[in-house]
Amino acid sequence: MPAISLLATNLVCYFMSLPWNQLFTQQIACQPLAHLDTQFLLTGMPMWPNARGLNELKAKASLAQSSVSEFVCQSSLATSDDYYEQIIYKRKQIPTRPNSWHDLFNGLVWLQYPKTKTLLNQLHIEDIELHGLSPRTRQRNHITHFDECGVILTIECSTGEMVTELLRAHHWLEAMHEMRNAWGDTIHARMFGHANYEMLLNPFIGLTGKWLAVNVQKGFSQRSIAQQNAEIDACLPATIQNDGLFKQPKPLSPLPLLGLPGWSGLNQDPQFYHNREYFRPKRVRS
Repeated sequence: MPAISLLATNLVCYFMSLPWNQLFTQQIACQPLAHLDTQFLLTGMPMWPNARGLNELKAKASLAQSSVSEFVCQSSLATSDDYYEQIIYKRKQIPTRPNSWHDLFNGLVWLQYPKTKTLLNQLHIEDIELHGLSPRTRQRNHITHFDECGVILTIECSTGEMVTELLRAHHWLEAMHEMRNAWGDTIHARMFGHANYEMLLNPFIGLTGKWLAVNVQKGFSQRSIAQQNAEIDACLPATIQNDGLFKQPKPLSPLPLLGLPGWSGLNQDPQFYHNREYFRPKRVRS
């Protein structure tokens, strides 16, 4: 066998022999991934959870998660012309590709925020019934953007509100470094977008989410992650519906994810926030 072919074969064998969750365990210090591990113990699983594993996690979850549809391996679904969101809505099945980080994270978001995910699915269907599948409307694009890249900021008191005001003005250094002690105390960042979960496995400068703030009850920071999730999931649907959020021109604000305290080891130095290509200033309208 030629040397280059032997090398390629050895590399394939090497990567196939690595633990399925190595990418996850390498980034476990990143707060959103650490929260997932606290809840679902991914680092201790011997193999991919996939659809069957997600259903087992659902069965172990509290009654708040019992409304989550069944996870089904995508290849076993009957052929139809239904779109992804239509399959979930009509059949109460969530198509899940095997060995897919993207679909695994999507499933774990369903298990954390079932009411919100159900609402997003319903909004998709209502929009499709009104306007058809194509072209996609602005509302459906916004829903998808939040579903893929959304971050929930929970505000416990006025200090947390100060942070969101700074974020809205793109005063990144002040919001994320100078007010670092507020994070995890009066304001919390919770990942919602499953695509950004996946990108946190291999983080890069430029990784950005879109945030939405919700007010929570005092004492939120003392509750368990599961209790926090339940509180978020109880109030987030109303925030989305009452404001007609996704019908607005620009309903969400950008958030450079690696600037969040606990989400990257790069942000200890205030100089990190001086990269204007990443931490972009607010555009001034002429």
